[in-house]
Amino acid sequence: MPTPSYIVATAGHVDHGKSALVKALTGTDPDRLPEEKARGITIDLGFAHVEVTALRDGKPAPLRMAIVDVPGHEDFVKNMVAGVGSVDLALFVVAADDGWMPQTEEHLQILTYLGVRQAVVALTKIDLADSPDAMERQIRGKLAGTPFSNAPIVATSVLSGRGIEELRQTLAGALADAQPQRDVGKPRLSVDRVFTLRGVGTVVTGTLIDGSLARGQGVIVQPSGVPAKIRTIQSHGSEVESISPGRRVALNLPDLQVADDKSAVLDAPSARRGDVITLPGLGNPADTIDVVLERTGREADGQTPRVLKDGTRVHLHLGSADFPARVYLLDHPSLATGSRAFAQIRTDSPAFAFLGDRFILRDWPGQQTLAGGVVLDPRASREGLRSSEHRAHMEALDRAVGDPVATLAAMLAHGHVAPRSSLLLQSRFSKEEVVAALASLSSAGKTVVSDVIAADASWWKQLRANAIEAIDVEHKAHPERNGLALSDLRQTLEKHAGVTPDVFDALVADLAREGFVRSGAAIRRLAHRPALPPQLQPAGAKIRAALNARPWDAPSRKELTPDNVSFQAMKFLLNTGEAVEVGDELVLHADHYRSAVEAIRKHLIERGRATVSDLRQVLGTSRRVMVPLLEKLDREGVTARQGDHRVLRNRP
Repeated sequence: MPTPSYIVATAGHVDHGKSALVKALTGTDPDRLPEEKARGITIDLGFAHVEVTALRDGKPAPLRMAIVDVPGHEDFVKNMVAGVGSVDLALFVVAADDGWMPQTEEHLQILTYLGVRQAVVALTKIDLADSPDAMERQIRGKLAGTPFSNAPIVATSVLSGRGIEELRQTLAGALADAQPQRDVGKPRLSVDRVFTLRGVGTVVTGTLIDGSLARGQGVIVQPSGVPAKIRTIQSHGSEVESISPGRRVALNLPDLQVADDKSAVLDAPSARRGDVITLPGLGNPADTIDVVLERTGREADGQTPRVLKDGTRVHLHLGSADFPARVYLLDHPSLATGSRAFAQIRTDSPAFAFLGDRFILRDWPGQQTLAGGVVLDPRASREGLRSSEHRAHMEALDRAVGDPVATLAAMLAHGHVAPRSSLLLQSRFSKEEVVAALASLSSAGKTVVSDVIAADASWWKQLRANAIEAIDVEHKAHPERNGLALSDLRQTLEKHAGVTPDVFDALVADLAREGFVRSGAAIRRLAHRPALPPQLQPAGAKIRAALNARPWDAPSRKELTPDNVSFQAMKFLLNTGEAVEVGDELVLHADHYRSAVEAIRKHLIERGRATVSDLRQVLGTSRRVMVPLLEKLDREGVTARQGDHRVLRNRP
């Protein structure tokens, strides 16, 4: 069984000893940039890992902690956010000589918005504390009312080594019962670092979520849509054949270049921080996202909260990406602290998101965190933003978060119909969960399902009723016709948004299962029998009489249709199958045509082959009839010509 792996992210104010603590815990210095060494502060993300032993079911078991060390300076919060998009546990670092500081508070807010629910607090520099107990009380007070209110607090000193092992074991204990991240078959790696190695090529790193990747697998870079192929995979310094979610990963993608590489060829395939490495066919980016926003009532000491107004320009931090955007609130002029609201975020460039993803909004100057939220629709429409229908849709999605059945019902109630292949594609639900949800809704009568599409049942019922009405109107207006032309029915239903060719085909198939039949290019009620309209009935009776009077030697078509009325009557008989067009100038009654074919088949079975003259004598007719009749049978594959003779094409 592979060693479980979890992601831990540091959090806390600048100069509180986060990087030094990570080095003490893992033996790895996460500060890698020369500028970080020179200034003595963390500027960008750093990474380290360590294996520890935890008790699982009362037995010692190894687990691996990958630690993302984040900058604590207020100028680099955007870098901090890029590294904490998917973590299992937060390691808050608070210096005993400084206490809780503004960046500690902002980091807490960010982690809370991102859905982190587990934390451990390291009280660093304990040897400098005047009153360690008082400091612990202060921290406990700051954590009150947050998901981390019961987080363990461990006093540490990297100088003396005090508490380091205790902290390591506390982290292990906190993760011992944590559930591994789910594999829903939709791998996404939000890139937080891109670099080039000589002889290797481009390498991207990030935390893998939602699915697994394998060496040699084809991937796609979102939102650019650039394809690439994984040459090698590394995790924690070791090369692996495949990698599961919840792990720090380095992918070698030699097809790509580093996006900001000054030597890169113009428009060459590239990758940068914020890109998402995923599989083809998992959806597309969009510049409009429906969300629910939440704004904490807490504020950092000494900060005056900025107002988040409707139309505010912001930074959207999604995964490791930072998108310039504007926020449009549905029904509030501004989002007050301590409140939540529905909104639409419109980005300057397309973003690749999944339903259920969490994100952060920061102000345009990049000085304050304004709010956090959850993606409700990753590819929303800008039309009807403040309509009651749109609000109802967002309320339904908000109530359904985490529930595939309710989410699918809400999506179909709003969109009415969708291809089955796209149902909840850009969501954190697995294919199996979506199939089960669809089956549940179908069995409850809330959804209509075909092999290709799924539709909201009430919408489908109305669409079906409109189609039936159109067919009945056609039957009443034109009883002589075989049914309503499918092209006319499609045009009638075009007023219903979403009636694609696949939807139309599914509707016709549904009607054909209950009381209707498709006949060529038309559809009719099963009980409908075409009837000549009154004005054509005398001409129709005259044609029938002529065809029956001389079954295998009918008058010419010109004789049968001397005027427009008889021409229309003949057209009806041919369309309904009562008469058969044998040649340009020859029409036979359908019953007599079938008996002629049977007589010819019987003769050829007995004799093997026959000439036109032989078969003419069998039917007692003329060459005027026999020649076009045999040519028709040749075209239809009943007979075949061999010189002057005819034989059966498929002799029994």
